[in-house]
Amino acid sequence: MRILFANRYFHPDQSATSRMISSLAFSLAREGLEVEVLASRYYYNRPDEPLPAEETINGVRVHRLWTSGFGRRSLAGRAVDYATFHLSAAAWWLRHAGRDDICVLCTDPPLLAVTCTLPIRLRGAKLVNWVMDLFPETAMELGVMRADALSGRIALGLRNWSMRRSALTICPIEAMAQYLAGQGMAKEKLDVVHHWSDKNEIHPVKPNENRLRKAWGLSRSFVIGYSGNFGRAHEFSTVLDAAEKLVNVKGIRFLFIGEGQQRPYVEAEIKRRGLSNVVLKPFQPAENLPESLGVADVHLVSLLPQLEHCIIPSKFYGVLAAGRPTIFIGDPDGEVGSTVRTFQCGEAVKPGDVSGLVDCILRLKHSPLHRATMGNNARYLLETAYSREYGTDAWQSAIAPLTACDEETITPSLTSEALQ
Repeated sequence: MRILFANRYFHPDQSATSRMISSLAFSLAREGLEVEVLASRYYYNRPDEPLPAEETINGVRVHRLWTSGFGRRSLAGRAVDYATFHLSAAAWWLRHAGRDDICVLCTDPPLLAVTCTLPIRLRGAKLVNWVMDLFPETAMELGVMRADALSGRIALGLRNWSMRRSALTICPIEAMAQYLAGQGMAKEKLDVVHHWSDKNEIHPVKPNENRLRKAWGLSRSFVIGYSGNFGRAHEFSTVLDAAEKLVNVKGIRFLFIGEGQQRPYVEAEIKRRGLSNVVLKPFQPAENLPESLGVADVHLVSLLPQLEHCIIPSKFYGVLAAGRPTIFIGDPDGEVGSTVRTFQCGEAVKPGDVSGLVDCILRLKHSPLHRATMGNNARYLLETAYSREYGTDAWQSAIAPLTACDEETITPSLTSEALQ
């Protein structure tokens, strides 16, 4: 039996989905399982640097499929990249998936299960959806797709059709699993496995031992960090407004690390507002993550409240690993908001509450002992509930029943029922 993952990005790419899948794939391979990955030949943010078509990394065999390489410069180019990955992946499954293989389809590109369900079932393999971002709901909530439009109804219908024909759907949070159950998914085919971070890869670094903090001229500053994707799902106006209110407060600096759709907007606003207290840096290589996350004294994590059932900001787990407090900008009663409150590893404010965010920042700046306690709580939470080891064990427990399925359950049928 093989475990095969399909996602557009894989190691050495450092995007969020790549890091999760790479971490799990390498862990499973170390335990002696046969693991393979289908990915594209491109990095998330460097489409001009193609990767090898075939290679083995840390015991994981990687098949990098042909796709177009327009990258993230335009929505049209991205759509073509999505479509070509869909077609290449479906063709690969039809040729290479084997009986009893566990085929794990992730959600980059969106709706990958829609095109791959039939090839996987026809080959006698078992289909698992590992949902990182819930589509098309995310697009609907962001106004990119209308729920009442024909395209929205078709996308939702096809997504639900593919999930009902999967052996298992793994969600990162309980709210997503409950939502899908409400959409008609069988509860016994839904499981929750929280995301995680590698406690050995990312660890706390003391400010006075942090080379990046010194190199970036932040040694004497109180640093509020944001590290990760500048995506549509994240809220930046509140942060920029707070930075503007604090621009003349000596010693406070904001550090933004990453790329994404909203980065040009953030850069333009920094320039327009004259925010001399903001520093921008690109994504950092994996070997720099302990220091890059350790530069900040406190981290910002944000999520639009309407997306609570669709997405979990994976950057939160890296912040926990770095042993830093989190200020969450989003629904205080959502997944991250309730976690930081319950485990006393941060604070939460609602989007638009600029005064609340400024108060949090100033309170943490002037309370080093409280800040250190929150950081210690964050690291403890990572080690006890959100470590790679814990996540890998939970993931294997979720798929364990599939390895013992009765042949009658998994043998595909070419009847009209199987193709419906």
